[in-house]
Amino acid sequence: MGFYEYSAKDAMERLLEGNAAYVASGQAVWHAPRELLMRYAEDGQHPYAIIVACSDSRVVPEMIFSAEIGDLFVIRVAGNVMDAHQLGSIEYAAEHLGTGLIVVLGHDHCGAVDAAMNHQPEGYIKYITDEIIKAIGDERDECRACCLNVQHSCEIIERSLQIQKDEREYGLRVAGAIYHLETGVVEFI
Repeated sequence: MGFYEYSAKDAMERLLEGNAAYVASGQAVWHAPRELLMRYAEDGQHPYAIIVACSDSRVVPEMIFSAEIGDLFVIRVAGNVMDAHQLGSIEYAAEHLGTGLIVVLGHDHCGAVDAAMNHQPEGYIKYITDEIIKAIGDERDECRACCLNVQHSCEIIERSLQIQKDEREYGLRVAGAIYHLETGVVEFI
């Protein structure tokens, strides 16, 4: 299987199964038994997927994918935009933790996308909305804009020379997805 403990295909299957379980259960269930916490404290982390998610409090990747502690390496930033800090975190997890799948997880009803489309933010928020505007251009459909924003972040990740190397050598994969707040369903795009 190469460098990664879980292939991108295995990780994608676990995410899809976890999301199906989350949607079917109708509730978010998450527990971390003390034994599990102790195991990860002693043995370190071995996440099967890297999730770049929006900071929105309604989007909790561990719950959305029915994941346990240690399963996901989650990077959260408003609008799931990319900069050097996020890319460094992604490269770290891919290279040093052996994580074979990177998922940029956007969501519908995203406040950052709305701000980019319909407002003139000031201060540091403008760094986020300017990046989203680069992604969406003059798109006016909110759902389509969210998808374009996810695709833009995936493209930025794909430009990383380290990520390109890991894709060639180890089968690392980058995927985009949209979480639907009303249904709980994750749609890979």
